[in-house]
Amino acid sequence: MVVMEFEEAPTPVDPEVRAYVHSLVSALGGTGTNEDGRYVLGDDALACLKDLKKWLKLYDTKADRLDVARCLAEANLVEGDLLQILGAWPEEATEDRVKSKIALACLELLVPLTWPIEKDDTRMTVNHHRHIPYILLAQTSYKRALLEFQSKTILRTAVRIGLPSIAIPRSERSPRDEGIIRLILYLFRNISIISTPSESKEGPTSRSATIEAFHHQDVLALILTICSNMGEDFNTQDVVILELLFHLLKGVSVEKLFMDPPELSKNGSNELSALLAKEKNMHRSYAKHAPSRHNRFGTMIWVKRDEPRRASTVSGQDGLTDQQHTFSKMDQSKKWNKPKQRSRDIETSNNRFDVPISLTNEATAHLRSFVEEFLDSGFNPLFNHIRRAIEREADRVLQIHTPQYFYLISWFLEAERVRRRKKQETERRKKHNKIAETFEADSFSLIASVLTQATFVLLNRFMQDRLDMKAWRDINAGTRCFTQILLIVQEMAESPLEEDQEIAENIQNRIFYEETTHDRIIAILRGYKDQGFGYLDACSELSHVFLRMLERYSRENVDLQVRSKRRARKKKKAEAVRRGDAEKNDDDAASEMEDVAEAERVSKERKFDFNRFALKFTTQACIDTFIKFTKFYNDLNTEQLKRAHRFFYRVAFKQEISVMLMRIDYFALFNRMIKGPDPLDRASPVYAEWEELVRQLIKRMVKKMKERPELAVEMLFSKIPSTVFYLEHGYEKQTMSAKPRAPAALEVRGAMSKDEQIGVAVAVLHEEKLDAVDWVLKVLKNAADERQSWETETAARRAENDSSAENPEGESKSPSIVVHPDSEERRVAIFRDAKLRLLMALAGMERLGIDDEPDTMWIIPSANTARQLYEVHETIKKHRDHPVMTYGEDDPIPAEDLLRRKPTVKPRRAEYDDGSEGDGIASGGEDDFLFPATGPTNTGPRTAAAALEQLKKKRRKRRTSTAADDDGAGGLDDETLERRRKAREAADLEKRKKIKSAEFVYDSDDDAEADKAFFEREESRRKGQATKVMQVLRAGMVDRKKRRRKGDQDDEPTQKKKKKTQLTVESESESEDDSDLQFPGGSSSPRLQELELDSQSDGKDTPLSTPLEEVSQDKMLMDVPVNVQNREDYRARDKTTMLPSTGADANDEDDEDAPVAVPSRRRQRAALMFESDSE
Repeated sequence: MVVMEFEEAPTPVDPEVRAYVHSLVSALGGTGTNEDGRYVLGDDALACLKDLKKWLKLYDTKADRLDVARCLAEANLVEGDLLQILGAWPEEATEDRVKSKIALACLELLVPLTWPIEKDDTRMTVNHHRHIPYILLAQTSYKRALLEFQSKTILRTAVRIGLPSIAIPRSERSPRDEGIIRLILYLFRNISIISTPSESKEGPTSRSATIEAFHHQDVLALILTICSNMGEDFNTQDVVILELLFHLLKGVSVEKLFMDPPELSKNGSNELSALLAKEKNMHRSYAKHAPSRHNRFGTMIWVKRDEPRRASTVSGQDGLTDQQHTFSKMDQSKKWNKPKQRSRDIETSNNRFDVPISLTNEATAHLRSFVEEFLDSGFNPLFNHIRRAIEREADRVLQIHTPQYFYLISWFLEAERVRRRKKQETERRKKHNKIAETFEADSFSLIASVLTQATFVLLNRFMQDRLDMKAWRDINAGTRCFTQILLIVQEMAESPLEEDQEIAENIQNRIFYEETTHDRIIAILRGYKDQGFGYLDACSELSHVFLRMLERYSRENVDLQVRSKRRARKKKKAEAVRRGDAEKNDDDAASEMEDVAEAERVSKERKFDFNRFALKFTTQACIDTFIKFTKFYNDLNTEQLKRAHRFFYRVAFKQEISVMLMRIDYFALFNRMIKGPDPLDRASPVYAEWEELVRQLIKRMVKKMKERPELAVEMLFSKIPSTVFYLEHGYEKQTMSAKPRAPAALEVRGAMSKDEQIGVAVAVLHEEKLDAVDWVLKVLKNAADERQSWETETAARRAENDSSAENPEGESKSPSIVVHPDSEERRVAIFRDAKLRLLMALAGMERLGIDDEPDTMWIIPSANTARQLYEVHETIKKHRDHPVMTYGEDDPIPAEDLLRRKPTVKPRRAEYDDGSEGDGIASGGEDDFLFPATGPTNTGPRTAAAALEQLKKKRRKRRTSTAADDDGAGGLDDETLERRRKAREAADLEKRKKIKSAEFVYDSDDDAEADKAFFEREESRRKGQATKVMQVLRAGMVDRKKRRRKGDQDDEPTQKKKKKTQLTVESESESEDDSDLQFPGGSSSPRLQELELDSQSDGKDTPLSTPLEEVSQDKMLMDVPVNVQNREDYRARDKTTMLPSTGADANDEDDEDAPVAVPSRRRQRAALMFESDSE
């Protein structure tokens, strides 16, 4: 005989724990026959309650096992003991300290036993899966017992426990008193959270039962008291009140809440009628093809396809009705059920606020009274206090509290709107004439705490953070809040009070000023996928309200400005110089990388264009969101249907992009709404509008199909912007790509040698772009070899032909070598990498062309010999193998910091150029490519004298022609003057073409020793020449006053020209002191300035005499001219030529006074040059 042994099933709780807990519950007390069924406390009841609290804290709170809670539920502790103890505490026994302590101990056990359990799949253990279902059922029974106890005074008893602590002023309360107040509020919060989803509105644990119990047992009055004194008498209880209000109000319809009993009953009747009518329509559409008594036989139809040997099957006799029904049923059988990825919803069902809740009439009346009193007294203090706690991130504020905060704001703002509307309607029905007096007294000050800039900033930051984290339920709460704020502001703008209008104007300006707010609305709308109908309703409503208000506001404020922001990444800092400091500064480097990763906001104001903004709502994602919203057309109310209708109307007719709605599935949805099956109710107020919209869309589709036959194919797919543009206009959109710009040219700081500059350029490329250095070495090596071959061949030809070296310029130069990039990446780097371009420039490469474009060619010019190329190659190779990363001994500087942008040289502006535009002188053309006329380059004495003589002849000729014109009958006509002007301009242009300007020639290198020697030589020369000049001036310079006289020049006959003395001042520097004298070439800032010293006499020799104080030695530093090479010859010529004028040529009346030049400010060399035309 075989004996089968069965293993005992493991018990869910440790037997020892169960025994300890049950023994404590038994010792707590119980009922007896001797006491007439009354509950009697044990001898150590208070100690037993404290021990049970310790067991709960040890096993369930710290160990997270839930064993003790399971044992207490099995022992029926709450209903059998705790509630009996609290119910037996009479109201007149408040002063009994022992019973007060026992009641408080019971409360300390009730709070953890009713605490909501949060399910987290990532942290749930075997014990959790065992105990949580049982504990949830036990908590439901706890709530039922608390609400339906015999005396129904348990909640009032809890309030009595906390009244002594509440009565104490806040400054005198102890931490124990604060804890008692929080304990009571947590019990009420737990009771409001516990619910049964499938329970009716009249169930024992429903929301209606909870509200009625809170009302009858003074819990709602306690909540109002605490809220109205928040911030004054209460501080840390704000988040508990927030949670309590959230779980009391979530899902409650505000519209139904503020309905009167007759109106509420009528609304219920209307809802019932609507449901019956909807059911009747369903039966009617089904009856058309419903099976009858005689056609309930099995049927299968084979439908042939276009493909050979392929067919589809349709079962049922309803497939024989008509062709459309047959195809519809076949399409239903072919429908692809795409597998849906179940999104893990981290949020528990306790925090869902988009599930509607129905209330009884009594609960509705009590809750309405509470909400109105709360809006009048407790709204501003509570929400202002909570906002400050969220802003400073207080420890008591959890992550779940922020979305609850914004949801409650939206709920109460909607309640305020509905209350004001109902009040106006009531007064209007009563034909009351004092609506303004009774209603304007309240204004909007009762909700002013959530209409501040601080609330808007907090809301925007919250929505952006949750949008980045894709926390859709939190975004739903923020979206609802933002929508209600906009609606409240809209009502304020329509208020008869000027104060409310000004506040509304200010709020709208702040909201619509930020372009990031506009972009966030669009992102929320197009971000819908499968977040549920609550999110879909909220985002569609927000976009509808925002667009409508922004359109109205932009129409009223034509010059509306918005602040757009773009992201600009911070520049990366230089890497660590010393390798040894890298490990030491790991934390600093990490923080720097985080700073680099963060985006810096760059703001810029621009004028707002509403049409441009509205176009952003016409994208495929936004339209798909409203299409998904419209698919619920049988469940949508009138406002929601109107919202979807307005959006499609805006897309098709306001924005004129009806092509976006031309898709097969869209038209199928619209046709089903109007024609069926299961169409929109014809009695709906918006049915006619939808019917007209669909008719116009089909009409436009047919018209567009004739214009664009391609639309027949595009109706199967979503449309990108280029396709939409083509279908609307019939041609492709022409886009102009921006021309890429080359980076700014770099140079090496300081006076560094060519070798050091190449070392710096190689060092900055050594870390990340070493391949670029290798490519430059390869190019230089090949170019040097090619240049060496050419030079060898040239030398061989010269030796073979015995060509003389007297004319080396006549020999052919070696051709330039073109630099070819080895890859496409290299070609792009040559154009975009400023450091590589610097190395190429230092290596002797040059860029061809004026414009710096991506395809610009680089060459190695013929001036670079093979030897120079080899030297540069060896220099780069040396720095490549042994890079020098720092320069300087005392204070090492990284090579990266030695680079700077090369300054751009701007052309100097002439004196007559005032920088104004539109002066009648056309710029551009051939003149833009000419050198600026900076004066003649040949500064010899003959050239200067010839230039002055030519100028004097022109003046005499002009004066003669002017006199002739004055003596004649008339003058030159306008055509002659215009012809002469054009001739002068053409002659001036020819002269400018011949100019080879040195305006933009600069010294590239500075040699301090050479400069020092040069200045020493110049100083000695100036001192020697100054002595000579002063001797000449003492000998015979003409007085300036006599030279400026022009009295009797026209009356005396013309005599032989006398000898003229010219003082030529040549400035080596680019002086900005330009004279009015214009030399041939049209220079406005001449390098050569002439000072002609003429003498006027009556036949006697006039010595050159000028007071010494009129000539400063600092301004008259003279030197030997450059073209005079023998100083001794010059001195001899000084003795023979620099003599006083004779009387023979003293009466030269035809000569004019030469203009006196202003000496230059900087380094100057001048020479006295004498020219005689008598011989």
